[in-house]
Amino acid sequence: MTNSSRLPASHYWIIASALTALFLGALDALIVGAAMPTVVAELGGLSLYSWVFSAYLLTRAMALPIFGKLCDLFSARWLFTLAILIFLAGSLAAGLAGSMVQLIGARAVQGVGAGANFALCYYVISDISAPERRGKMMGLVSFVWGVSSLLGPALGGVMVEVLNWRWIFFINLPLGLAALVGVRMHMQEKTGADGRPDVDFLGAFTLSVCVLSLLAVFLLAGETHPWSSPPILALAACALLSGFAFLHAERRAREPILPLSSFRSPGFTLGNAAAFSCSFAVFSLSAFFPLFIQGVLSQSPSRLGMAMIPLSLGWSVGAWAYGQMSQRIAKKKAAVAGSWFLTAACTASLFLDAATPLGVCSVVLLLAGLGMGFVSISTLLIVQDSLAPKDLGVATSSHQFARTLGGTIGIGATGSLLTHAVSRSLQQAEGLASPRNLQNLSALRELLKPEMQETLAEPLRTQLQVVIAGGLQEVFWACLAAAVLAAVLSQALKR
Repeated sequence: MTNSSRLPASHYWIIASALTALFLGALDALIVGAAMPTVVAELGGLSLYSWVFSAYLLTRAMALPIFGKLCDLFSARWLFTLAILIFLAGSLAAGLAGSMVQLIGARAVQGVGAGANFALCYYVISDISAPERRGKMMGLVSFVWGVSSLLGPALGGVMVEVLNWRWIFFINLPLGLAALVGVRMHMQEKTGADGRPDVDFLGAFTLSVCVLSLLAVFLLAGETHPWSSPPILALAACALLSGFAFLHAERRAREPILPLSSFRSPGFTLGNAAAFSCSFAVFSLSAFFPLFIQGVLSQSPSRLGMAMIPLSLGWSVGAWAYGQMSQRIAKKKAAVAGSWFLTAACTASLFLDAATPLGVCSVVLLLAGLGMGFVSISTLLIVQDSLAPKDLGVATSSHQFARTLGGTIGIGATGSLLTHAVSRSLQQAEGLASPRNLQNLSALRELLKPEMQETLAEPLRTQLQVVIAGGLQEVFWACLAAAVLAAVLSQALKR
């Protein structure tokens, strides 16, 4: 670690390598979307469509806290090498996949590598940056993440048209190898713990089972299975039991994956809780605002895509801007301000209707993105400052984990609110659709496709818009509640 105001030249190479690894992992979460119709046409397995995304997200979330703790125990150079190699192996396997099952397995491996790369990127850049420079560097990391969100869908479409869908995975190989060379050449071999580290294998296992089960509940419930179905109840029970087992393991472990004593720090607990709440709101807006634009405003997919850009753009700009101002604006003030930006955006969303100009939607999303950008960086710095330097890996990965949990749980919970609200409304609507056919989001999205709406008479189409708008009101209320909670939690932080 260095405390000088100017980084050595080798550190810039390390930062570039870390950002490249993070960029690829973030890109792969989105670039696949544009290629999936072509993938299904070649490999088949339409019923497994969603698992190409879910497998990646689940294992990525699982890897975050585990590799975060390992950063504090083992050489970051060795761990980064392992993380990049896992990601590259998954990318190669995905590009060579001959069936949908093979592709899903490869995506699961990719997810482990991506989660590890995320944890390592934040850890390494925080570790080599002096405290007064850390805000700027974290802003840069979030900016790169945002750029990947903007480029992912468009780049995926271009590569499928110009090359082949397999190249959305093969493109990771040369860039990943470049990052690997940078890590091996410029990072020093340094171990975070003295002597032989005592790895908490039981904690890692029980946490993995808990995370995979919990997130699977929120990914599947309301989407492919009812909340009361046996598979969802079984997953929920598994998450609960493994969660208790994890807590028991952490109390007994010498080097716990997530030290329970960390929660005694108000900065750690409140900072992560605020990040969770903001992610709940922002990811829910990201998931269901397109339904408003397409289903209520009846906009084309291309105009929908353009209207959603300000959310990622605002997040990137907000994170970068606060990073530049982090030495002049207190972290608590930034977290509070960002939370109120998000609250304002969620409040404004409650007043949107079928007559709302598309530009107004973009302004609302821009405001939400700016708020999330401020909160994500300020709360990360607060959480990092709340623990001792030896626990930097735990602090950093816990924040990313909280954001991942908040986003996934938010989408699942608000999705269920939406489907239940729409089903209730359709019970009173004649000729539109049977509520039994809209028990999940997939059926609802199918009904909102332009070709499906064209088959409806004008009165029924108008009625559908009213039904969707009413259901989305409940989603926006839930987002508003989460944003206000984030503001309250941020206000409770110490100066």
